[in-house]
Amino acid sequence: QTQMGRRPARCYRYCKGKPYIKSRYCRGVPDAKIRIFDLGRKRAGVDEFPACIHLLSLEIEQISSEALEAARICANKYITKTAGKDAFHMRVRVHPWHVIRINKMLSCAGADRLQTGMRGAFGKPCGTVARVKIGQILVSIRTKESAVPHVIEGLRRAKFKFPGRQKIAVSRKWGFTSIMKVDYPKLKEENKLIMEGAYARIAKNRGPLIAAH
Repeated sequence: QTQMGRRPARCYRYCKGKPYIKSRYCRGVPDAKIRIFDLGRKRAGVDEFPACIHLLSLEIEQISSEALEAARICANKYITKTAGKDAFHMRVRVHPWHVIRINKMLSCAGADRLQTGMRGAFGKPCGTVARVKIGQILVSIRTKESAVPHVIEGLRRAKFKFPGRQKIAVSRKWGFTSIMKVDYPKLKEENKLIMEGAYARIAKNRGPLIAAH
């Protein structure tokens, strides 16, 4: 039996009904195309990559795992070629949890006796998609200030892999942290930051006194 081609993504673009996730009731779900969500120099410390650029969705829609994987590869290839493979850390911020279904129709000779038409039309799982809202971040990249133009161009190219409209935003925060760029050097100088790998947080004035020294 020959394998049918994939349905175009426009068939599954809109969020209809409730989220339907893989569970003990919904089995036989094919694996998502995207398996890697962090790439580039992900072990880089907070101080190394001060700039951060986001790709935001401007639509309420569903984005397939195939589209996420295509965008990831596209952005990674361009930025690696222009800025270098150690000049950035990219993170895909949405995960394809929602399962989409297909009601397979037989189209071969003699199928008329086997076919049920719209009887029992609840389809079989055929892929996964991520449900996104307006203003939701799809991809974030932290990088050096010198590589920002390359990252913006890489994300612009990745936009073509997604349906709908997206926006590229340059963050005012330091890397992936929630601390503003203008405040970060001052807080670091005053020793008020707790470093946590790719993140940093402001130390609270509480807890045992011995921990503060």
